Amino acid sequence: MTCAEYMVTVFETYRLVSVLADKHGCRTLRLRHRERQQDIVLHQLNRPSAAYTALCGISCRNLPAVYDTVELSDGTIVWEEWLDGMTVAEVMESGRYHRRGAKKVMRAVCDALTVLHERGIIHRDVKPENVIVDSDGRVVLIDFNISCDVTDEEDSAVMGTVGYTPPEQLGLSRNDARTDIYAAGVLLNVMLTGQHPCRVAAGGKLGRVVRRCTMTDPNDRYQTAAKLRRAL
Repeated sequence: MTCAEYMVTVFETYRLVSVLADKHGCRTLRLRHRERQQDIVLHQLNRPSAAYTALCGISCRNLPAVYDTVELSDGTIVWEEWLDGMTVAEVMESGRYHRRGAKKVMRAVCDALTVLHERGIIHRDVKPENVIVDSDGRVVLIDFNISCDVTDEEDSAVMGTVGYTPPEQLGLSRNDARTDIYAAGVLLNVMLTGQHPCRVAAGGKLGRVVRRCTMTDPNDRYQTAAKLRRAL
């Protein structure tokens, strides 16, 4: 069965609410069940996804629930939890984060990254648009459409978002967990200052955390998300 054929059956039960994203070979839809009126996220990828497969059935407060992955002849369908909330980027439209709030978000991101890294998955696109805070205050890291397995021979392909990509993610060497540590440091600085650390650097203890996260040499950064969390 092709993805197009599969989607015909999907729309018998669900209706389209909105297209959330359409990039990197992935189309992400918000769907609503026609009878139950419950929302869900569906990703239509043009390739297999090690990240979504690894997360299927995993329970983590700081990651969306991945209910199922369906391998088809020309791609993969992923069924994921719908989160009703605002991204960190949307929250910041009304101002910067206070240090307490920034630390809360960062600790949740670190917990999510720890789960990913333990399963050999690198997120590769940690940024304000990919962190959601729901109506209950739950902080969730989303969007694994460009995530990769650490054993992926093409993991040094140029991906991610400008400003959040460390040197190794620009094709200079292989990615690993420390790639996400770099992006997390940029995220923390942006929450505190509204700017990339190369423009305006956060001060104090959290500023020192940012500097270590964003060292050019991966060996000089925090080596795990758990160590970064403890530093916060």
